Amino acid sequence: MLTVNLHPFTILKTSRLTLRQVRKEDAYEIFLLRSDKRVMKYISKPLATSLNDAFQWIQVLEDTWANNDGITWGISFNHDKKLIGTIGIWKIIKEHHRGEVGYSLLPDHQRKGIMQEALKAVLDFGFNVLQLHSLEANASPENEASLKLLEKNNFIREGYFKENYFFEGRFSDTVTYSLLASKTSSL
Repeated sequence: MLTVNLHPFTILKTSRLTLRQVRKEDAYEIFLLRSDKRVMKYISKPLATSLNDAFQWIQVLEDTWANNDGITWGISFNHDKKLIGTIGIWKIIKEHHRGEVGYSLLPDHQRKGIMQEALKAVLDFGFNVLQLHSLEANASPENEASLKLLEKNNFIREGYFKENYFFEGRFSDTVTYSLLASKTSSL
């Protein structure tokens, strides 16, 4: 079994971005993210309707990190502490040396290479620091931007599950992608 110690919280830096711990002070930005229908369109979770919803989600992130079960970063520009998105290895499956990545970004910042830059930093952390054997990502087959991002980063489509997820009265399909540590040399 993989031994994971996420403490202290690791801040990741790229040329434009700082990936840092999400804090209670970020509740308004988290609320903007989680209440935006465009952001949540492919995330089968209820829209946030209050700051309290944002505080509750931040608490989930803190608890997951505190238990070494996953890590989620808030994405901000190096020159500005305001969060514009989140990215993380939100679930670590220690017995399989595997993690699952997930991400979201405010619409004004989409299609500018920001998530590509953040994902590369997270992949490096997952494979080189945590020593994961593989990472997976689950996405809606309708989320073309996410599928392109995964494929650009050498993730391979491993499964297409028909109507395997039920949310708000309807079944949705899911595509599962995976990336092995041994396939990251070209990243």
